[in-house]
Amino acid sequence: MGVDVGGTFTDIALSAGERIHTAKALTTPERPVEGVLEGIGYALDAAGLDSAAFRSVIHGTTLATNALIERRGAKVGVITTDGFRDILEIGYERRYDQ
Repeated sequence: MGVDVGGTFTDIALSAGERIHTAKALTTPERPVEGVLEGIGYALDAAGLDSAAFRSVIHGTTLATNALIERRGAKVGVITTDGFRDILEIGYERRYDQ
């Protein structure tokens, strides 16, 4: 089962034998787990399975990325120690000599 928690929707993909069942639920920003559980329930119902039937869950989210892009949340800064002042340049691959 794959779970992707987005800013608006939570998407679920469940592989059951030869078939893939998908589901979509609204994401609740304050409690993203609600959309995850609701979506999993929809996918399991579509596949005719219960929660004991799946062995693994792969989770992904764009919530943190969206918050950064939209400049929501707490103001943040980067403080580095001696020898690490170019860490952002390295991270953005803007430094010629790594």
